[in-house]
Amino acid sequence: MRGRRRQAGKHTSFPQSVKLKSGETVVFAYIVYKSRAHRDRVTAKVMKDKRVAKMMDPKAMPFDGKRMFWGGFKVLVDA
Repeated sequence: MRGRRRQAGKHTSFPQSVKLKSGETVVFAYIVYKSRAHRDRVTAKVMKDKRVAKMMDPKAMPFDGKRMFWGGFKVLVDA
């Protein structure tokens, strides 16, 4: 898709969305929770963990947190 831009809000790619630079790699990860309540319990525990607090310092992160994005999804089909 080099050199061509798509309309914002329509379709994009991970490299385009984070403005990937030469020598960088895009990392995609996801977590599956049993339910929203389960996600909320896990998140609360993670945020209380002192080891995580140390990693949340923007100066200690191994990436530019301003270029990170995340989202939530709804199950459309559960097979």
